[in-house]
Parts: sequence; C-alpha cells; structure tokens
Amino acid sequence: MNIAIFVSGRGSNLEAILKAKKQGFLDSNFYVISNNQNAKALDIAKHYDTASFYFEPKPKSLFEENALRLLKEKNIDFIVLAGFMAILSKDFIKEYPHKIINIHPSLLPAFKGINVHKRVIESGAKFSGATVHFVTEEIDAGCIIAQAITPIDQEDTETTLEQKVLNLEHKLLPQVIKWIEQGRVFIKDKKAYVKDAKYGSYPFNPELEWVNNP
Repeated sequence: MNIAIFVSGRGSNLEAILKAKKQGFLDSNFYVISNNQNAKALDIAKHYDTASFYFEPKPKSLFEENALRLLKEKNIDFIVLAGFMAILSKDFIKEYPHKIINIHPSLLPAFKGINVHKRVIESGAKFSGATVHFVTEEIDAGCIIAQAITPIDQEDTETTLEQKVLNLEHKLLPQVIKWIEQGRVFIKDKKAYVKDAKYGSYPFNPELEWVNNP
C-alpha cells in the first residue's frame, strides 16, 4: 500500500509511524507532504530515508493541485493527516472518499478544532484523549475509528496534558494504519469499525494489537 502523510510541524506522529515501519510493524510505502518548508517533520522524513515533498501553502488551490498531482504519480492509496494544520477542500476530499484519516487530540465529538488542551483544562473535564477519524467536509466530524483516553489530574496544565495525549497518539495512529493495511477498517450505518478487533478496552478502544508498541 502507498500512503501519503500530510504534515505541518514537528512531526512526532510522523516519527512514530516511520519507527513502526522500521521495526517491521507497518508494511506500506510512505510519502511525506508538507505545507511548511521549515517543518521539523521534513527532517524526520530525511532521517528515515522517506521521500518528502514541500508545496507552497497559498493559494490553497495550488497546494492541493500540486499535492493531487503527486498523489496520482505515486499511486497513493490512502492519506494520513498527522499534525497537518490546514483544512482540505471538499473537492480534494472527494478525490479520496473514506481514504483520508486524521488524528485529533481530544475525545471527539468533544473539543473539535484548535487550542484543544487549553480548552479542555479550562472546562474542568476529567478525561481527555486522542481520536483517529475519517476526514469529511465538516471539521473533526468524520466517523471515529479508534480512541485512547487519559485521566486529567488536578495539577495538569495545558503542557502536561498535551504530552499525555501525544504519548497516546504515538501508539494509536500506527495501530490504526496497520488495521487499514490489513483491510479491516470499514463503515457501516455511518459508523466506523475494525473487523475482529477487541472492543471495550482501556485506555485504547479498540485494544492495541502491536505487542512491541513502545
């Protein structure tokens, strides 16, 4: 399978994916696309000998045109948004229906959008977490594939909560990609499921199957 990973920033989730590839857990060919030429994620891609590409972010139509051209050239089967700080147009999404996923740092449908950890702390919520979901025209509203949860301590700050959630993301996203590689993720009655996965587990639901997941 050929998978494109869209990135904009530090690339910690990208690194988790490429580590999983190096360790033999993931089998796909990965291509990295960024809308930020200074993204640390591009350095991470280089470190892991992974092809990476930068396209000017503005105008968005030109970025998407260039990205789509590359996706077609590389015969991309699936797209992963891993810290990609831009909203894809509905026309772009229609090119890859149910073939784009995103990881979001909250327990969707709660706390959609940006500045998540700050809003979670201010709300007094007792739990937060991470969600991997399909991308649709509506922001952070696609079918939820998997989630991971962490309790919030009284001493937690925006920074400490962010790190807690990142630790979950780095385990959750490679696992979901593996399920996609295996063809086990499907949508039924507007809900996403993983075939033969173990549901009802904590802190990851469905339960992780990668025993060597760090």
